Amino acid sequence: MTQFSAQISVQVQFLEEQSNAEQGQFHFAYTLNIKNDGEVTFQLIAREWVITDSDGKVNQIKGLGVVGQQPLLKPGQAFEYTSWATIPTPVGTMRGTYYCISEDAQMFEVPIPEFSLTMPRILH
Repeated sequence: MTQFSAQISVQVQFLEEQSNAEQGQFHFAYTLNIKNDGEVTFQLIAREWVITDSDGKVNQIKGLGVVGQQPLLKPGQAFEYTSWATIPTPVGTMRGTYYCISEDAQMFEVPIPEFSLTMPRILH
């Protein structure tokens, strides 16, 4: 049986200039890297996000590709992109799933581990 494997890494940055605490808008940029650690070429077809704010409100987002692309990853290749999310609280989390298809037309999922969206605390 074919083994599919992908490694996910993420970096998050709070976008202070675009955020507005009084209006409940906290903007974050996240850079994700997906690397094909398996033996078979695959294409990232779609993604699903579950974004949860600190009040427990959940927002699910589904769509084709990432940042308008459906990257094809050969074994050992990686794809990196930056996107953004807005939540109504200064703290939240994101987790998700990449939906992929191998070159021999086998569908599989790559889980995106949960990561934090946290506004840094400013000390005075």
